[in-house]
Amino acid sequence: MALKPLTTDERARARDKATAARSVRADAKSRLKSGNSSVASVIDSGASDEAIGRMKVSEMLESLPGVGKKRSAAIMAEVGISPSRRIRGLGVHQRKALIDYLTAH
Repeated sequence: MALKPLTTDERARARDKATAARSVRADAKSRLKSGNSSVASVIDSGASDEAIGRMKVSEMLESLPGVGKKRSAAIMAEVGISPSRRIRGLGVHQRKALIDYLTAH
């Protein structure tokens, strides 16, 4: 099924929306990296903010100090979260398990 062609105006609005979403995600990751925000607050804001809700959990974890791709994958495997899971897609038990794991370690 082919997508309908977008008008120039529709394409510009989509580009602006994507740019704004990237900016919101970058801000959330920088707050995590600097310690100004917690994983719990980012996860909670994912319920109301579409841009943060669409961020991958691995991307969020990798923005934490001392966590890279391998450690992020290990944390997600330990907690039982799929590597492709996005923040909005986390279940209640996965959220709690992830937050508990990060506060314990």
